[in-house]
Amino acid sequence: MRRRAEKRRTGNGDERVLRALDSRLPVAEGSRVLVRKAFPDHWSFLLGELALYSLVVLVLTGTYLTLFFNPSMSEIVYRGSYEPLRGVHMSEAYASTLRISFDVRGGLLVRQIHHWAALLFLSAIGLHLLRIFFTGAFRRPRELNWVIGVTLFVLALLEGFTGYSLPDDLLSGTGLKIAHGIMLSIPVVGSYLAFFAFGGEYPGHDIIPRLYVTHILLVPGILIALVVVHLILVVQLKHTQWARPGATNRNVVGQPMVPQFAAKSTGLFFAVFGVVTLLAGTAQINPVYAYGPYDPGQVSTGSQPDWYVGFLEGSLRLMPPFETTLWGHTVMWNVLVPAVILPGLLFLALYVYPFTERWLTGDHGEHHLSERPRNRPVRTGLGAGALTFYAVLLIAGGNDVIADLFEISLNGLTWALRAALVVAPVAAYLLTKRLCTALQAHERDRFTEGDETGDVYQTVEGGMVEGHSRMPAREQYALLVREEPRALPGGQSESRAGRVRAALSGWFHSGHVRVPVTARQRREIEARTAPPALGGPDRPEEPERPEAERRR
Repeated sequence: MRRRAEKRRTGNGDERVLRALDSRLPVAEGSRVLVRKAFPDHWSFLLGELALYSLVVLVLTGTYLTLFFNPSMSEIVYRGSYEPLRGVHMSEAYASTLRISFDVRGGLLVRQIHHWAALLFLSAIGLHLLRIFFTGAFRRPRELNWVIGVTLFVLALLEGFTGYSLPDDLLSGTGLKIAHGIMLSIPVVGSYLAFFAFGGEYPGHDIIPRLYVTHILLVPGILIALVVVHLILVVQLKHTQWARPGATNRNVVGQPMVPQFAAKSTGLFFAVFGVVTLLAGTAQINPVYAYGPYDPGQVSTGSQPDWYVGFLEGSLRLMPPFETTLWGHTVMWNVLVPAVILPGLLFLALYVYPFTERWLTGDHGEHHLSERPRNRPVRTGLGAGALTFYAVLLIAGGNDVIADLFEISLNGLTWALRAALVVAPVAAYLLTKRLCTALQAHERDRFTEGDETGDVYQTVEGGMVEGHSRMPAREQYALLVREEPRALPGGQSESRAGRVRAALSGWFHSGHVRVPVTARQRREIEARTAPPALGGPDRPEEPERPEAERRR
């Protein structure tokens, strides 16, 4: 018994080793913090996980495809099992793609899973960025995470384009031909860039091997590294959350990582994998065997790129032919502006927006509560205008197909889309801002007057009045716990830059509807929305507790 007691006190050898390691490396302490970390459970926060799990599917399926793909542009005669192309001259890259599709067990299914997962990956990143933008989750201290997210989106676009170009079929070759023309449109250095990328005169002999290395090694390595940094920052900076009872700017209310969040997240991964596999097995995508091998003298009829580069195709089709000759050199504005300058300005605007908004508002506090889009009418309107601008370009990328399908004039459709590209974003901004203001006013009326019950009562004086019920407490909380925007003051003594900044700040805060609150409610709101730096030390994160426990 004495030996058993001594053994229980000292533990076995493995436990002593673990305790020794923990005394030198505080693994247990860090694990406890991570295990009990709270994650909000709103569905909109799962968009980032969709992107993460689709990336995992891409890595798994891409690894399998790498075992059979040959990124060589050497010309061979096809002798495989696909009868319509037997005896046709093609590159080894295209022949290996056919072999994966028809001769490798499960090859076509894995190819289609890979392609569908790529589309889901880009869609999830785009929706995740939109959620962050419209809810103000990019504000301090998350500006760096916003920059990383935009960079991930840019890298995902590059990764999608390189993978789309690898099979060397007629459709992807047409895309590479357009890319070559875009490079040549860059003044001074364009010809050098094209020569370096393609390894000589178009179509070159090194473009597929170089794209292959970029697609399987360079870009994925950077993507995975940035994803890791992004997740570390999410854990370090705390997750944003919607205003709800118990949630403040200093603590997170939600589900702990283990077991609730981990179980839900694991289920989401298998759901993503299952849905992508179902799509791959039932919906055909990118049938390269139907296009044939790439021939520089041919272009596929009705060929369309994947949606994520469709806006570039649309911008090229809408830009009128315009060129300038300077000192014996011709600048092709109809290629340079839509394919180089416009995307550069769009992504530059995304990168600098958090810092621009901070400059307009003068707000340097930390924010951990998500804003309702209706409470920021100008920001929401700008986002709606940008989405409309993108949608018009995306539609223009298929103007030939649309004109043929509806039997309308291609010329007339192109001019209509050119007009829409200017008018529609402005109209979307004004309409969205007005809707946000109207929604705020409607909620203010519900808060002050209550909801109509449909009952009618007669007063003692003989008049008739409608019955009202109080706005539900949870909706009242979401309505009241919000930050009250304050425009920067402008004065005659300030510099011109200061007056411009004050005017822009007043414009940015326009459309806000104030809700009448009592002094006690105002103090509680300010306490819940106060930044951690101003509202005292950070409180430890708490997982959501059952209602009965909170009442006790």
